[in-house]
Amino acid sequence: VQLQACGGGLVQAGGSLRLSCAASGNISSISLMGWYRQAPGKQRELVASISVGITNYEDFAKGRFTISRGNAKNVVYLQMNSLKPEDTAVYYCNAYLKRYRDDALREYWGHGTLVTVSS
Repeated sequence: VQLQACGGGLVQAGGSLRLSCAASGNISSISLMGWYRQAPGKQRELVASISVGITNYEDFAKGRFTISRGNAKNVVYLQMNSLKPEDTAVYYCNAYLKRYRDDALREYWGHGTLVTVSS
């Protein structure tokens, strides 16, 4: 199983970016997908998550970020608007899923994608 994230980059404050993450491999079902971020010198923190249409946002993301699943349910997006310099971080995709012939719900992480917001 792999989670492939993309969409990071350099943007000016007030700008927008859209992150994408696709899960691939021996997947039978995905229960939850989410985005985390880790800024330099800080711990990794949750940004937003989505599960069967239920979304959850951390306070700093509410009103600015939108998480959604693609028509292909193995894809998750994070639309980030009104970006601030403090949003600068490496953003990681996360998923809880089951593989075929394996009933265990397992957590997977994608590689990070760097978002840099200049002032």
